[in-house]
Amino acid sequence: MAAKIKIDGGLYDRVKKVADLAGYASADEFIVHMIEKELAKLETAESDEEVTERLRGLGYLE
Repeated sequence: MAAKIKIDGGLYDRVKKVADLAGYASADEFIVHMIEKELAKLETAESDEEVTERLRGLGYLE
C-alpha cells in the first residue's frame, strides 16, 4: 500500500533540486532512498537506547 505524506513546499523544492543534481529520476525516488538509508541505520542499532540516542542526535528527540 502506498501512502502519501505532506511536505512543506520550500523543502520539496530543495529536495527536487538536490535529487536532480544527484541524478535521481524524481524527488520521490530521492525521498524514498533517504528514508530507507536512515531506517537502515536505526534498524542496525543494537538496543532501544542506541536508537533513542541516534534519534536525539538527528534532532528528532530532545
